[in-house]
Amino acid sequence: MIYGAYPEVLTTKHLKDKAGLLEEITQGYLLKDILELERVKSSKLLVDLLTMLALQLGGEVSLTELGQKLGIDVKTVARYLDLFEKSFILFNLRGYSRNLRKEITRKSKYYFYDNGVRNALIANFNSLERRSDVGALWENFLVVERLKRQEYKGLRANNYFWRTWGGQEIDWVEERGGGLYGYEFKYEKDKVRMPKLWKETYSGAGFKVINRQNYLDFVIGRNK
Repeated sequence: MIYGAYPEVLTTKHLKDKAGLLEEITQGYLLKDILELERVKSSKLLVDLLTMLALQLGGEVSLTELGQKLGIDVKTVARYLDLFEKSFILFNLRGYSRNLRKEITRKSKYYFYDNGVRNALIANFNSLERRSDVGALWENFLVVERLKRQEYKGLRANNYFWRTWGGQEIDWVEERGGGLYGYEFKYEKDKVRMPKLWKETYSGAGFKVINRQNYLDFVIGRNK
């Protein structure tokens, strides 16, 4: 959750060296292909955009707001985000809906394929006990590990988040095998009820809370 899963980082013993490697990855060759192949002149602009997304981890992203803060137009923001996705730096998660007016679908969430890269961008390798973003890191970790499981196990699924304008939400939704499955991510073992509107709208859909006690079933186990 702090240093990510790059092989070289995982096999490095000292935490200070892990941080140094991640800073090198982030500032060096992570953006090299984009700069060379896509004729993007400013690496600083790309890093600034990634840093803004790192600070909004797990939240809905407005391309217009990002463009305004960076001084670029929405089309340029969208192009850079597309490059980040193609370079496997970011994963884009869109909102699920069956065209209900109460559901949010136009905004996206962006997750980093590696938590360590995300933390390097914001220069924060503090322990979990000293952080205010543990929930976001946990969510990002579970999203990426679930994607790995889908790939390794050949699980064909459409992935979404679900949220209403009234604030009801589910972190992760899978549409697969003719069924709909909702998962709420909680670092602590909190009691969480199925959102009322989710239950009313998708009566046959599943709902499960994923926490530290049961997450292995979600990321590597056989259970759905």
